[in-house]
Amino acid sequence: MTLDALSPEGDDAVREVDVVVVGAGFGGLYMIHKLRELNLRTVCFEAGGGVGGTWYWNRYPGARCDVESMDYSYSFSPELEQEWVWTERYPSQPELLRYLNHVADRFDLRRDIQFDTRVESATFSDDTQRWLVTTAQGQVVRAQYVVMATGILSKPRVPDFPGLSDFAGALYQTSNWPHEGVDLTGLRVGVIGTGSSGIQAIPEIAKQASHLTVFQRTPNFSLPAYNGPLDEEGQRELKRTYRERREQSRLSPSGLPMTKTDESALAFSDAERRARYEQRWQIGGFQSILSSYNDLMVNQAANDTAAEFVRGKIAATVQDPETAQKLMPRDHPIGTKRPCVDTDYYATYNRPNVSLVDLRATPIVEVTPTGIRTSAETIELDALVLATGFDAMTGALLAIDIRGRDGVRLADEWAHGPRTYLGVAVAGFPNLFTMTGPQSPSALSNVVTSIEQHVEWIGDLLRHLSEHGLSTVEATPAAQEEWVAHVNAVAAATLYPTAASWYMGANIPGKPRIFMPYIGGVGNYRQRCEKIAANGYEGFVLS
Repeated sequence: MTLDALSPEGDDAVREVDVVVVGAGFGGLYMIHKLRELNLRTVCFEAGGGVGGTWYWNRYPGARCDVESMDYSYSFSPELEQEWVWTERYPSQPELLRYLNHVADRFDLRRDIQFDTRVESATFSDDTQRWLVTTAQGQVVRAQYVVMATGILSKPRVPDFPGLSDFAGALYQTSNWPHEGVDLTGLRVGVIGTGSSGIQAIPEIAKQASHLTVFQRTPNFSLPAYNGPLDEEGQRELKRTYRERREQSRLSPSGLPMTKTDESALAFSDAERRARYEQRWQIGGFQSILSSYNDLMVNQAANDTAAEFVRGKIAATVQDPETAQKLMPRDHPIGTKRPCVDTDYYATYNRPNVSLVDLRATPIVEVTPTGIRTSAETIELDALVLATGFDAMTGALLAIDIRGRDGVRLADEWAHGPRTYLGVAVAGFPNLFTMTGPQSPSALSNVVTSIEQHVEWIGDLLRHLSEHGLSTVEATPAAQEEWVAHVNAVAAATLYPTAASWYMGANIPGKPRIFMPYIGGVGNYRQRCEKIAANGYEGFVLS
Protein backbone atom coordinates (compact mmCIF):
# COMPACT_ATOMS: atom_id res chain seq x y z
CA MET A 1 0.00 0.00 0.00
CA THR A 2 1.22 3.50 -0.79
CA LEU A 3 0.47 6.68 1.08
CA ASP A 4 -1.47 7.95 -1.94
CA ALA A 5 -4.17 5.45 -1.03
CA LEU A 6 -4.67 7.32 2.24
CA SER A 7 -5.70 10.53 0.52
CA PRO A 8 -9.50 10.49 0.73
CA GLU A 9 -11.70 11.97 -1.92
CA GLY A 10 -13.64 13.61 0.90
CA ASP A 11 -12.36 14.85 4.23
CA ASP A 12 -14.66 12.47 6.11
CA ALA A 13 -13.55 9.32 4.29
CA VAL A 14 -12.00 6.57 6.36
CA ARG A 15 -9.24 4.44 4.86
CA GLU A 16 -8.54 0.86 5.82
CA VAL A 17 -5.12 -0.58 6.70
CA ASP A 18 -3.97 -3.54 8.72
CA VAL A 19 -1.57 -1.70 11.00
CA VAL A 20 -0.91 1.89 12.03
CA VAL A 21 2.59 2.53 13.38
CA VAL A 22 3.15 5.78 15.26
CA GLY A 23 6.74 7.06 15.06
CA ALA A 24 9.56 6.57 12.55
CA GLY A 25 12.58 6.25 14.80
CA PHE A 26 14.57 3.07 15.43
CA GLY A 27 11.42 1.24 16.53
CA GLY A 28 9.03 2.42 13.84
CA LEU A 29 11.43 1.77 10.97
CA TYR A 30 12.12 -1.83 11.95
CA MET A 31 8.41 -2.38 12.68
CA ILE A 32 7.51 -1.28 9.13
CA HIS A 33 10.11 -3.69 7.74
CA LYS A 34 8.77 -6.57 9.85
CA LEU A 35 5.13 -5.87 8.96
CA ARG A 36 6.01 -5.81 5.27
CA GLU A 37 7.48 -9.32 5.66
CA LEU A 38 4.06 -10.33 7.03
CA ASN A 39 2.28 -8.77 4.02
CA LEU A 40 0.31 -6.45 6.29
CA ARG A 41 -0.86 -3.13 4.85
CA THR A 42 0.86 -0.53 6.98
CA VAL A 43 0.99 3.21 7.39
CA CYS A 44 3.39 4.96 9.73
CA PHE A 45 2.60 8.46 10.98
CA GLU A 46 5.62 10.57 11.97
CA ALA A 47 5.34 14.04 13.52
CA GLY A 48 8.76 15.08 12.24
CA GLY A 49 9.80 15.99 8.74
CA GLY A 50 12.02 12.93 8.38
CA VAL A 51 12.99 9.62 9.93
CA GLY A 52 15.05 9.38 13.08
CA GLY A 53 12.79 9.86 16.07
CA THR A 54 14.79 11.38 18.91
CA TRP A 55 17.78 11.75 16.57
CA TYR A 56 15.70 13.88 14.23
CA TRP A 57 14.82 16.40 16.96
CA ASN A 58 17.84 16.44 19.29
CA ARG A 59 20.42 18.42 17.30
CA TYR A 60 21.95 20.46 20.11
CA PRO A 61 25.72 20.98 20.23
CA GLY A 62 27.45 17.79 21.35
CA ALA A 63 24.39 15.55 20.90
CA ARG A 64 25.69 12.00 20.98
CA CYS A 65 24.56 8.52 21.99
CA ASP A 66 25.88 7.06 25.25
CA VAL A 67 25.98 3.54 23.79
CA GLU A 68 28.82 2.61 21.46
CA SER A 69 27.98 2.79 17.77
CA MET A 70 28.80 -0.86 17.04
CA ASP A 71 26.06 -1.85 19.51
CA TYR A 72 23.60 1.02 19.02
CA SER A 73 22.60 -0.27 15.62
CA TYR A 74 20.33 -2.83 14.02
CA SER A 75 21.24 -6.50 14.05
CA PHE A 76 18.29 -7.82 12.01
CA SER A 77 20.25 -7.55 8.74
CA PRO A 78 23.76 -9.05 8.71
CA GLU A 79 24.34 -7.33 5.36
CA LEU A 80 23.46 -3.92 6.81
CA GLU A 81 25.72 -4.30 9.83
CA GLN A 82 28.62 -5.38 7.62
CA GLU A 83 28.26 -2.65 5.00
CA TRP A 84 27.76 0.36 7.29
CA VAL A 85 31.00 1.94 8.51
CA TRP A 86 30.88 3.90 11.75
CA THR A 87 33.36 6.72 12.23
CA GLU A 88 33.40 7.14 16.04
CA ARG A 89 33.22 5.02 19.16
CA TYR A 90 30.10 6.92 20.29
CA PRO A 91 27.96 8.06 17.36
CA SER A 92 27.03 11.72 17.07
CA GLN A 93 23.52 12.86 16.20
CA PRO A 94 24.41 13.69 12.58
CA GLU A 95 25.94 10.24 12.07
CA LEU A 96 22.97 8.47 13.63
CA LEU A 97 20.60 10.44 11.43
CA ARG A 98 22.64 9.48 8.34
CA TYR A 99 22.48 5.85 9.43
CA LEU A 100 18.71 5.87 9.92
CA ASN A 101 18.16 7.61 6.58
CA HIS A 102 20.36 4.95 4.97
CA VAL A 103 18.22 2.23 6.58
CA ALA A 104 15.01 3.90 5.37
CA ASP A 105 16.38 4.09 1.83
CA ARG A 106 18.02 0.65 1.76
CA PHE A 107 14.79 -1.10 2.75
CA ASP A 108 12.49 1.31 0.89
CA LEU A 109 10.59 2.22 4.04
CA ARG A 110 9.57 5.80 3.20
CA ARG A 111 6.68 4.75 0.97
CA ASP A 112 4.80 3.63 4.08
CA ILE A 113 5.58 6.75 6.14
CA GLN A 114 3.60 9.98 6.23
CA PHE A 115 5.80 12.75 7.64
CA ASP A 116 4.78 15.99 9.36
CA THR A 117 1.73 14.15 10.69
CA ARG A 118 0.94 14.06 14.38
CA VAL A 119 -1.50 11.47 15.71
CA GLU A 120 -4.08 13.03 18.01
CA SER A 121 -6.28 10.09 18.95
CA ALA A 122 -6.73 6.33 18.69
CA THR A 123 -10.08 4.82 19.63
CA PHE A 124 -11.02 1.15 19.71
CA SER A 125 -14.50 0.34 18.42
CA ASP A 126 -16.27 -2.44 20.29
CA ASP A 127 -18.60 -2.84 17.31
CA THR A 128 -16.04 -3.27 14.54
CA GLN A 129 -13.16 -4.52 16.72
CA ARG A 130 -10.94 -2.01 14.91
CA TRP A 131 -9.00 1.10 15.86
CA LEU A 132 -9.86 4.53 14.48
CA VAL A 133 -6.73 6.66 14.34
CA THR A 134 -7.09 10.41 13.77
CA THR A 135 -4.32 12.83 12.83
CA ALA A 136 -3.99 16.55 13.46
CA GLN A 137 -4.68 17.05 9.74
CA GLY A 138 -8.09 15.40 10.12
CA GLN A 139 -7.26 12.11 8.46
CA VAL A 140 -9.01 9.06 9.87
CA VAL A 141 -7.61 5.58 9.37
CA ARG A 142 -9.21 2.32 10.48
CA ALA A 143 -6.73 -0.38 11.46
CA GLN A 144 -6.80 -3.81 13.01
CA TYR A 145 -3.64 -3.17 15.00
CA VAL A 146 -1.85 -0.08 16.35
CA VAL A 147 1.83 -0.09 17.31
CA MET A 148 3.00 2.86 19.39
CA ALA A 149 6.66 3.34 18.47
CA THR A 150 6.66 6.76 20.12
CA GLY A 151 9.90 6.34 22.07
CA ILE A 152 10.73 6.57 25.75
CA LEU A 153 12.38 10.02 25.59
CA SER A 154 10.39 11.96 23.04
CA LYS A 155 7.94 14.20 24.95
CA PRO A 156 9.97 17.28 25.98
CA ARG A 157 9.47 18.78 29.41
CA VAL A 158 8.92 22.53 29.15
CA PRO A 159 9.49 24.16 32.56
CA ASP A 160 6.99 26.63 33.95
CA PHE A 161 9.36 29.26 35.30
CA PRO A 162 7.54 32.55 35.91
CA GLY A 163 8.29 35.03 33.14
CA LEU A 164 9.74 32.51 30.70
CA SER A 165 7.49 33.73 27.89
CA ASP A 166 8.73 37.30 28.49
CA PHE A 167 12.39 36.51 27.85
CA ALA A 168 13.50 38.82 25.05
CA GLY A 169 16.68 36.97 24.12
CA ALA A 170 17.10 33.81 22.05
CA LEU A 171 15.35 30.83 23.66
CA TYR A 172 16.24 27.24 22.74
CA GLN A 173 15.36 23.75 23.93
CA THR A 174 17.82 20.90 23.48
CA SER A 175 15.03 18.48 22.53
CA ASN A 176 13.79 20.73 19.71
CA TRP A 177 16.96 22.38 18.46
CA PRO A 178 16.78 24.47 15.26
CA HIS A 179 17.75 22.32 12.29
CA GLU A 180 19.74 25.12 10.74
CA GLY A 181 21.98 25.27 13.82
CA VAL A 182 22.68 28.06 16.27
CA ASP A 183 25.63 30.44 16.55
CA LEU A 184 26.20 31.44 20.17
CA THR A 185 29.55 33.10 19.55
CA GLY A 186 30.17 36.02 21.87
CA LEU A 187 26.84 35.72 23.68
CA ARG A 188 26.05 35.53 27.38
CA VAL A 189 24.35 32.13 27.54
CA GLY A 190 22.47 30.37 30.31
CA VAL A 191 21.85 26.61 30.35
CA ILE A 192 19.19 25.23 32.70
CA GLY A 193 19.66 21.53 33.40
CA THR A 194 22.54 19.14 33.95
CA GLY A 195 21.07 15.87 32.76
CA SER A 196 22.50 14.05 29.77
CA SER A 197 21.59 16.75 27.22
CA GLY A 198 23.01 19.54 29.35
CA ILE A 199 26.19 17.63 30.16
CA GLN A 200 26.79 17.03 26.44
CA ALA A 201 25.92 20.57 25.36
CA ILE A 202 27.68 22.59 28.07
CA PRO A 203 31.29 21.90 26.96
CA GLU A 204 30.42 22.80 23.36
CA ILE A 205 28.47 25.96 24.25
CA ALA A 206 31.30 27.08 26.54
CA LYS A 207 33.63 27.16 23.52
CA GLN A 208 31.38 29.74 21.82
CA ALA A 209 29.84 31.86 24.54
CA SER A 210 31.49 34.96 25.92
CA HIS A 211 30.18 33.70 29.25
CA LEU A 212 28.20 30.57 30.12
CA THR A 213 26.14 30.29 33.29
CA VAL A 214 25.00 26.79 34.17
CA PHE A 215 21.90 26.56 36.37
CA GLN A 216 22.02 23.23 38.20
CA ARG A 217 19.28 21.82 40.38
CA THR A 218 20.59 18.26 40.73
CA PRO A 219 24.20 17.26 40.10
CA ASN A 220 24.59 14.03 38.14
CA PHE A 221 27.28 11.40 38.03
CA SER A 222 29.03 11.55 34.67
CA LEU A 223 31.68 9.19 33.37
CA PRO A 224 34.24 9.81 30.63
CA ALA A 225 33.38 8.65 27.13
CA TYR A 226 36.94 8.64 25.78
CA ASN A 227 35.29 9.05 22.43
CA GLY A 228 37.43 8.89 19.33
CA PRO A 229 37.58 7.63 15.75
CA LEU A 230 37.07 3.95 15.06
CA ASP A 231 39.99 2.53 13.14
CA GLU A 232 39.11 0.34 10.17
CA GLU A 233 41.02 -2.70 11.37
CA GLY A 234 39.37 -2.66 14.79
CA GLN A 235 35.93 -2.28 13.21
CA ARG A 236 36.60 -5.18 10.84
CA GLU A 237 37.57 -7.35 13.78
CA LEU A 238 34.38 -6.47 15.64
CA LYS A 239 32.33 -7.22 12.55
CA ARG A 240 34.01 -10.59 12.21
CA THR A 241 32.45 -11.63 15.54
CA TYR A 242 29.27 -9.54 15.22
CA ARG A 243 26.90 -12.50 15.46
CA GLU A 244 28.45 -13.67 18.74
CA ARG A 245 28.52 -10.09 20.07
CA ARG A 246 24.85 -9.58 19.26
CA GLU A 247 23.83 -12.84 20.91
CA GLN A 248 25.74 -11.88 24.04
CA SER A 249 23.89 -8.56 24.07
CA ARG A 250 20.49 -10.22 23.71
CA LEU A 251 21.09 -12.43 26.73
CA SER A 252 22.84 -9.86 28.93
CA PRO A 253 21.20 -7.80 31.70
CA SER A 254 21.76 -4.50 29.87
CA GLY A 255 21.44 -5.41 26.21
CA LEU A 256 25.17 -4.78 25.84
CA PRO A 257 28.00 -7.29 25.40
CA MET A 258 29.19 -6.88 28.98
CA THR A 259 30.86 -9.58 31.03
CA LYS A 260 28.98 -10.15 34.28
CA THR A 261 30.89 -10.38 37.56
CA ASP A 262 29.83 -12.42 40.58
CA GLU A 263 32.04 -10.50 43.03
CA SER A 264 30.91 -8.17 45.81
CA ALA A 265 32.54 -4.78 46.21
CA LEU A 266 32.66 -5.37 49.96
CA ALA A 267 34.82 -8.48 49.56
CA PHE A 268 37.85 -6.37 48.58
CA SER A 269 40.08 -3.88 50.31
CA ASP A 270 39.91 -0.15 49.61
CA ALA A 271 43.09 -0.35 47.56
CA GLU A 272 41.84 -3.30 45.51
CA ARG A 273 38.52 -1.56 44.81
CA ARG A 274 40.22 1.67 43.79
CA ALA A 275 42.48 -0.23 41.40
CA ARG A 276 39.52 -1.92 39.74
CA TYR A 277 37.50 1.30 39.56
CA GLU A 278 40.48 3.10 38.05
CA GLN A 279 40.88 0.38 35.44
CA ARG A 280 37.17 0.62 34.57
CA TRP A 281 37.31 4.44 34.58
CA GLN A 282 40.01 4.32 31.92
CA ILE A 283 37.73 2.15 29.74
CA GLY A 284 35.01 4.80 29.90
CA GLY A 285 31.29 4.55 29.31
CA PHE A 286 28.41 4.45 31.78
CA GLN A 287 28.61 0.68 32.24
CA SER A 288 32.32 0.69 33.08
CA ILE A 289 32.07 1.50 36.78
CA LEU A 290 28.64 -0.04 37.34
CA SER A 291 29.72 -3.44 36.05
CA SER A 292 32.72 -3.61 38.37
CA TYR A 293 30.89 -5.62 41.07
CA ASN A 294 27.59 -7.46 41.32
CA ASP A 295 26.11 -5.61 44.32
CA LEU A 296 26.50 -1.94 43.43
CA MET A 297 22.78 -1.56 42.65
CA VAL A 298 21.45 -3.56 45.59
CA ASN A 299 23.72 -2.69 48.50
CA GLN A 300 24.12 0.90 49.70
CA ALA A 301 27.51 0.29 51.31
CA ALA A 302 28.85 -1.25 48.11
CA ASN A 303 27.38 1.57 46.04
CA ASP A 304 29.01 4.16 48.30
CA THR A 305 32.45 2.86 47.34
CA ALA A 306 31.81 3.53 43.65
CA ALA A 307 30.11 6.87 44.27
CA GLU A 308 32.98 8.09 46.41
CA PHE A 309 35.49 7.07 43.74
CA VAL A 310 33.68 9.19 41.14
CA ARG A 311 33.35 12.10 43.56
CA GLY A 312 37.10 11.87 43.98
CA LYS A 313 37.53 12.16 40.22
CA ILE A 314 35.38 15.31 40.22
CA ALA A 315 37.49 16.81 43.01
CA ALA A 316 40.68 16.01 41.12
CA THR A 317 39.38 17.60 37.91
CA VAL A 318 37.58 20.76 39.01
CA GLN A 319 40.09 23.32 40.27
CA ASP A 320 37.76 25.40 42.42
CA PRO A 321 36.87 23.34 45.53
CA GLU A 322 33.53 25.08 46.06
CA THR A 323 32.44 24.40 42.46
CA ALA A 324 33.65 20.80 42.75
CA GLN A 325 31.51 20.25 45.83
CA LYS A 326 28.45 21.61 44.04
CA LEU A 327 29.03 19.17 41.18
CA MET A 328 29.26 16.12 43.45
CA PRO A 329 26.00 14.13 43.68
CA ARG A 330 25.16 13.13 47.23
CA ASP A 331 21.38 12.69 47.09
CA HIS A 332 21.21 9.44 45.14
CA PRO A 333 23.25 6.25 44.74
CA ILE A 334 25.37 6.16 41.61
CA GLY A 335 23.53 4.43 38.78
CA THR A 336 20.02 5.00 40.15
CA LYS A 337 19.75 7.89 37.74
CA ARG A 338 21.06 6.98 34.31
CA PRO A 339 24.72 8.01 34.50
CA CYS A 340 25.84 10.45 31.87
CA VAL A 341 28.77 9.96 29.50
CA ASP A 342 30.73 13.09 28.68
CA THR A 343 33.68 14.67 26.96
CA ASP A 344 35.42 17.23 29.22
CA TYR A 345 32.27 18.09 31.18
CA TYR A 346 33.89 18.60 34.58
CA ALA A 347 36.98 20.24 33.06
CA THR A 348 34.71 22.83 31.43
CA TYR A 349 34.18 24.42 34.86
CA ASN A 350 37.87 25.35 34.90
CA ARG A 351 37.28 27.77 32.04
CA PRO A 352 37.24 31.44 33.09
CA ASN A 353 34.05 32.05 31.10
CA VAL A 354 31.96 29.40 32.90
CA SER A 355 30.13 29.75 36.21
CA LEU A 356 27.80 27.43 38.10
CA VAL A 357 24.64 28.42 39.96
CA ASP A 358 23.33 25.95 42.55
CA LEU A 359 19.54 26.21 42.30
CA ARG A 360 19.05 24.29 45.53
CA ALA A 361 20.83 27.05 47.40
CA THR A 362 19.52 29.95 45.29
CA PRO A 363 16.46 28.88 43.29
CA ILE A 364 15.12 30.65 40.22
CA VAL A 365 12.57 33.28 41.19
CA GLU A 366 11.69 34.37 37.66
CA VAL A 367 12.91 34.74 34.12
CA THR A 368 13.11 38.41 33.23
CA PRO A 369 13.16 39.91 29.72
CA THR A 370 16.95 40.20 30.02
CA GLY A 371 17.98 37.20 32.09
CA ILE A 372 17.28 35.12 35.19
CA ARG A 373 16.65 36.33 38.72
CA THR A 374 17.52 33.88 41.48
CA SER A 375 16.96 34.37 45.19
CA ALA A 376 20.49 35.80 45.37
CA GLU A 377 21.15 37.74 42.15
CA THR A 378 20.06 38.70 38.65
CA ILE A 379 22.10 37.26 35.78
CA GLU A 380 21.92 39.04 32.43
CA LEU A 381 21.67 36.73 29.41
CA ASP A 382 21.50 37.04 25.64
CA ALA A 383 20.42 33.43 25.09
CA LEU A 384 18.80 30.77 27.25
CA VAL A 385 19.00 27.00 26.63
CA LEU A 386 16.50 24.68 28.30
CA ALA A 387 18.07 21.27 28.85
CA THR A 388 15.17 20.18 31.01
CA GLY A 389 14.65 16.66 29.75
CA PHE A 390 11.55 14.65 28.95
CA ASP A 391 8.30 13.31 30.31
CA ALA A 392 9.83 9.88 30.02
CA MET A 393 8.29 6.52 29.15
CA THR A 394 4.62 7.55 29.40
CA GLY A 395 4.64 11.14 28.16
CA ALA A 396 4.46 10.48 24.43
CA LEU A 397 1.77 7.82 24.88
CA LEU A 398 -0.45 9.98 27.08
CA ALA A 399 -0.05 12.93 24.71
CA ILE A 400 -2.34 10.95 22.38
CA ASP A 401 -5.99 10.44 23.36
CA ILE A 402 -6.01 6.63 23.44
CA ARG A 403 -9.32 4.96 24.29
CA GLY A 404 -9.86 1.21 24.62
CA ARG A 405 -12.90 -0.92 25.30
CA ASP A 406 -16.01 0.98 26.43
CA GLY A 407 -14.26 4.27 25.70
CA VAL A 408 -11.89 3.93 28.66
CA ARG A 409 -9.04 6.44 28.40
CA LEU A 410 -5.47 5.22 28.81
CA ALA A 411 -4.78 8.42 30.77
CA ASP A 412 -7.42 7.39 33.32
CA GLU A 413 -6.12 3.82 33.52
CA TRP A 414 -2.65 5.19 34.21
CA ALA A 415 -3.73 8.00 36.53
CA HIS A 416 -1.79 6.36 39.38
CA GLY A 417 1.06 5.12 37.21
CA PRO A 418 1.40 2.86 34.16
CA ARG A 419 0.05 -0.68 34.29
CA THR A 420 1.01 -3.03 31.45
CA TYR A 421 1.59 -6.65 30.64
CA LEU A 422 5.25 -7.08 29.70
CA GLY A 423 5.45 -3.37 28.84
CA VAL A 424 3.98 -4.23 25.44
CA ALA A 425 0.22 -4.52 26.03
CA VAL A 426 -2.49 -3.03 28.26
CA ALA A 427 -5.57 -4.86 29.53
CA GLY A 428 -8.70 -3.35 28.02
CA PHE A 429 -6.85 -2.10 24.93
CA PRO A 430 -6.97 -4.94 22.38
CA ASN A 431 -4.55 -5.05 19.45
CA LEU A 432 -2.58 -2.09 20.85
CA PHE A 433 1.17 -2.55 21.34
CA THR A 434 3.37 -0.17 23.31
CA MET A 435 6.82 -0.83 21.95
CA THR A 436 9.49 -0.60 24.69
CA GLY A 437 6.75 0.74 26.92
CA PRO A 438 6.78 1.21 30.68
CA GLN A 439 7.53 -1.98 32.64
CA SER A 440 9.80 -3.32 29.91
CA PRO A 441 13.63 -3.10 30.13
CA SER A 442 13.81 -0.25 27.58
CA ALA A 443 15.18 2.64 29.66
CA LEU A 444 17.63 0.40 31.51
CA SER A 445 19.05 -1.20 28.40
CA ASN A 446 20.65 -0.59 25.06
CA VAL A 447 17.27 0.43 23.70
CA VAL A 448 18.02 -0.82 20.17
CA THR A 449 18.43 -4.35 21.54
CA SER A 450 15.10 -3.98 23.35
CA ILE A 451 13.42 -2.50 20.27
CA GLU A 452 14.44 -5.42 18.09
CA GLN A 453 13.18 -7.91 20.67
CA HIS A 454 9.79 -6.19 20.83
CA VAL A 455 9.44 -5.86 17.05
CA GLU A 456 10.25 -9.52 16.53
CA TRP A 457 7.98 -10.66 19.36
CA ILE A 458 5.05 -8.55 18.10
CA GLY A 459 5.70 -9.80 14.57
CA ASP A 460 5.64 -13.43 15.72
CA LEU A 461 2.39 -12.80 17.59
CA LEU A 462 0.72 -11.26 14.53
CA ARG A 463 1.89 -14.19 12.41
CA HIS A 464 0.45 -16.60 15.00
CA LEU A 465 -2.91 -14.80 14.90
CA SER A 466 -3.01 -14.94 11.11
CA GLU A 467 -2.05 -18.59 10.90
CA HIS A 468 -4.77 -19.54 13.38
CA GLY A 469 -7.52 -17.40 11.89
CA LEU A 470 -7.57 -15.04 14.87
CA SER A 471 -7.92 -11.27 14.80
CA THR A 472 -7.81 -9.96 18.37
CA VAL A 473 -5.27 -10.19 21.16
CA GLU A 474 -5.75 -8.65 24.58
CA ALA A 475 -3.86 -8.88 27.85
CA THR A 476 -5.88 -10.24 30.75
CA PRO A 477 -6.25 -8.09 33.88
CA ALA A 478 -4.89 -10.94 36.02
CA ALA A 479 -1.73 -11.31 33.92
CA GLN A 480 -1.25 -7.55 33.97
CA GLU A 481 -1.59 -7.34 37.73
CA GLU A 482 0.84 -10.21 38.17
CA TRP A 483 3.38 -8.52 35.88
CA VAL A 484 3.04 -5.13 37.60
CA ALA A 485 3.56 -6.80 40.98
CA HIS A 486 6.65 -8.59 39.66
CA VAL A 487 8.12 -5.37 38.21
CA ASN A 488 7.56 -3.56 41.51
CA ALA A 489 9.00 -6.40 43.58
CA VAL A 490 12.17 -6.59 41.49
CA ALA A 491 12.62 -2.82 41.66
CA ALA A 492 12.08 -2.78 45.43
CA ALA A 493 15.00 -5.19 45.86
CA THR A 494 17.34 -2.57 44.35
CA LEU A 495 18.46 0.97 45.14
CA TYR A 496 16.73 2.43 42.07
CA PRO A 497 13.52 3.61 43.79
CA THR A 498 15.55 5.63 46.32
CA ALA A 499 16.40 8.27 43.68
CA ALA A 500 14.12 11.06 42.47
CA SER A 501 14.80 10.17 38.84
CA TRP A 502 12.92 10.30 35.57
CA TYR A 503 12.73 6.52 35.94
CA MET A 504 10.33 7.38 38.79
CA GLY A 505 8.63 10.27 36.98
CA ALA A 506 10.10 12.61 39.61
CA ASN A 507 11.10 15.28 37.07
CA ILE A 508 7.47 15.99 36.14
CA PRO A 509 5.34 17.88 38.70
CA GLY A 510 2.25 15.88 39.61
CA LYS A 511 3.34 12.70 37.86
CA PRO A 512 2.79 9.52 39.91
CA ARG A 513 5.95 8.26 41.57
CA ILE A 514 6.41 4.71 40.38
CA PHE A 515 9.51 2.97 39.05
CA MET A 516 8.62 2.56 35.38
CA PRO A 517 11.28 0.35 33.71
CA TYR A 518 11.76 -3.37 34.33
CA ILE A 519 15.04 -3.99 36.11
CA GLY A 520 15.01 -7.77 35.79
CA GLY A 521 17.40 -7.72 32.84
CA VAL A 522 17.15 -7.87 29.06
CA GLY A 523 18.11 -11.54 28.84
CA ASN A 524 15.71 -12.65 31.58
CA TYR A 525 12.92 -10.59 30.06
CA ARG A 526 13.54 -12.08 26.61
CA GLN A 527 13.40 -15.61 27.98
CA ARG A 528 10.17 -14.86 29.83
CA CYS A 529 8.57 -13.43 26.66
CA GLU A 530 9.67 -16.48 24.67
CA LYS A 531 8.18 -18.81 27.29
CA ILE A 532 4.88 -16.91 27.20
CA ALA A 533 4.77 -17.25 23.39
CA ALA A 534 5.67 -20.96 23.55
CA ASN A 535 2.78 -21.51 25.95
CA GLY A 536 0.25 -20.15 23.48
CA TYR A 537 0.69 -16.53 24.56
CA GLU A 538 -0.41 -17.12 28.13
CA GLY A 539 -1.77 -14.04 29.82
CA PHE A 540 -3.48 -12.98 26.59
CA VAL A 541 -6.94 -13.72 25.25
CA LEU A 542 -6.77 -14.57 21.54
CA SER A 543 -10.06 -14.51 19.65
